[in-house]
Amino acid sequence: MLNIIIFGAPGSGKGTQGERIAKKFQLDYISTGVTLRKIISEKSELGKIAKAYIDRGQLVPDEIIIRQVADFLDGKQDSKGIIFDGFPRTIPQAVALKEIMNAHGMDLSVLIDLQVDEDELIRRLLERGKISGRSDDNPETVQERLGVYCRQTAPLTDYYIGEGKYVPVRGCGTVDEIFRRIVEAIECRAVKS
Repeated sequence: MLNIIIFGAPGSGKGTQGERIAKKFQLDYISTGVTLRKIISEKSELGKIAKAYIDRGQLVPDEIIIRQVADFLDGKQDSKGIIFDGFPRTIPQAVALKEIMNAHGMDLSVLIDLQVDEDELIRRLLERGKISGRSDDNPETVQERLGVYCRQTAPLTDYYIGEGKYVPVRGCGTVDEIFRRIVEAIECRAVKS
């Protein structure tokens, strides 16, 4: 079973590349961002809580995200593998993911870290905001999101280095060039496993 975390700052291309990875390797795909936007659009009580955090550029509380991921993994034991996009984002989420996966008889294969310079991240996010109209892709919120990433999410690199699962990949260039680098990293990792 091939289980992958696609990791990187907001705007690094996780969604674009995550979907391509899922298709190539026939993996189940979970994007916590997409799931959160869905519950927000349904205007549920949970959606309203999540929206308040997202609109401020903050992370949605761990309990909400962990519950979503645990529910997703139920019934996935026969899967070829899973790609996680946007999860984990904190050390407690990483620890919870390991516990949830182990409880389901799974283990993480690799974390692919898409590395992109901050100026390029800002450019991508503001461009995406113009095209998609996402409320969290505006200049003020982008700065807050990148700050939150640096403070709360970037420390996961040390955690996954310690787990022996971390692989950095340069996230600049064309979508196809980046994808080729990712596939090479995954295939190299799969051979070593």
